[in-house]
Amino acid sequence: MSSTTTYALGAVALALIVLIVIAAIRWGRDEAAVRNDGYGSVRDPAVPSVLEQNGAILLGRPDAKKTINVYEDPLCPGCGSLERIYGQEIAQQIDAGTLAVRYRLVNFLDGRSRSKDYSTRAVAANQCVAEAGAGPVYSKFHTELFTTKRPSEGGADLSNEELATIARDAGAAEPVRQCIATGAKVDSARTTAMAEMAALGAALGGSAATPAVFDGTTRVDTNDENWVVSLTA
Repeated sequence: MSSTTTYALGAVALALIVLIVIAAIRWGRDEAAVRNDGYGSVRDPAVPSVLEQNGAILLGRPDAKKTINVYEDPLCPGCGSLERIYGQEIAQQIDAGTLAVRYRLVNFLDGRSRSKDYSTRAVAANQCVAEAGAGPVYSKFHTELFTTKRPSEGGADLSNEELATIARDAGAAEPVRQCIATGAKVDSARTTAMAEMAALGAALGGSAATPAVFDGTTRVDTNDENWVVSLTA
């Protein structure tokens, strides 16, 4: 190989390395920092979780100053990012009584899971845990399910038994674990998730997309890194 060719290949390799470094730097800058990192999930045992009749899950004190509605699909990557970045900040506001969150879970990504019903089963699992009423347990379970334990679209998902184990590790009692493992709420969860999806579609003018956060009828701009602060100011 001639020295000219060697120098040319070396220049190309160097250029590629520079491009990779630049891309890595840009990616690092674009990756939003976790808000209130280190706080964790809801801590106060006085904070309840409530499974409402329509299948929505309310997490927060009854006298919380503001209640927001959060639409999520358990398989949604954007929902995972929302929880990873803002979940701890939200948890702190819930503990302080300045915020309550009504989780309105949908299942439009069922078809993107290997089991073809993961979102529905995960919604059912959320409802089993929330029904027991322990806010910190539900908060921890919800956090795990949407962040470290969230399956990727098209990849292997979690069985009911695996979902039940996550609930147990979050502090859920045996009856809750059984509720999840046996799929006791799957049929009702499918109905409520589809109803929530229709409600979301109506709120967004016909196109249901998650995550979506609403303060009353106003959609919150979650691209604004200070949106939680603005809601609780």
